[in-house]
Amino acid sequence: MPQQLSDLYADLCARAQQPAPDGAHALYIAGRRCGWATHAACDALRDAPGIACDEAALHIGPNLEPGAALNAVLENTAQLLRQANCLRGWRDELLDVMDGDEPLGVIERAAVRPLGLLTHAVHLNAWTPDGRIWVARRALSKSTDPGMWDTLVGGLAGSGEDLELALVRECGEEAGLDAPQLANRTPLRTILRIHRRLPEGYQVEDVLTSTCVLAADVRPANRDGEVMEIATADVPTVLRQVGEGEFTLEAALVIVEDIMRRQAAGQI
Repeated sequence: MPQQLSDLYADLCARAQQPAPDGAHALYIAGRRCGWATHAACDALRDAPGIACDEAALHIGPNLEPGAALNAVLENTAQLLRQANCLRGWRDELLDVMDGDEPLGVIERAAVRPLGLLTHAVHLNAWTPDGRIWVARRALSKSTDPGMWDTLVGGLAGSGEDLELALVRECGEEAGLDAPQLANRTPLRTILRIHRRLPEGYQVEDVLTSTCVLAADVRPANRDGEVMEIATADVPTVLRQVGEGEFTLEAALVIVEDIMRRQAAGQI
């Protein structure tokens, strides 16, 4: 079992490291290297004010500093991508545009994949006291991985949002869990940074996870409509489903990594 788990995890990690999409341009925002813009995004933005595009790179706000003027250009960028049908939906949620640990500005969430911008995803991997795993099936309306199995809770941190507080918010929205029910969860830890091609662009995402054993009488229930089913499964069943591709890549990484840690600690 340990070697099988190690091999499975290594395969998942390899799948999580893909090159940028064909034809993608290096993206610079306010002169900082920030991501990878798809060929379609470059075409949509090529002649826009405050944006320059050459054969190798897309420059957004090249002569601007972080602030209101740059955010206005980023807002227009998202609208132009929307008009060009480069986006999957529109969330009316702002995410930070980052240069390393420094925020440069904010942009509509739906625009981050066509621009290959870094995001931060927080997950809760929850267990029952008898060693089963809580899992959630994504709603069919989700723009990415609809209908696939996922961790009990997973979502992106919003602009300026503390990551631990983002997880507590997501727990309330996706599983109906409030802070007192999460009192014994572990602090968030980063597993890896995903680089994955998606139909709409490039996913560059830090995957963070917290682990929690929920009390026996706790019954998670979705509140935001983004989950169609919540269930528990034993470890062999979850690993079989991971191997058969029924879980999202991020959830598979989070769950297998946690199983490996618990196994090494003699907890399963």
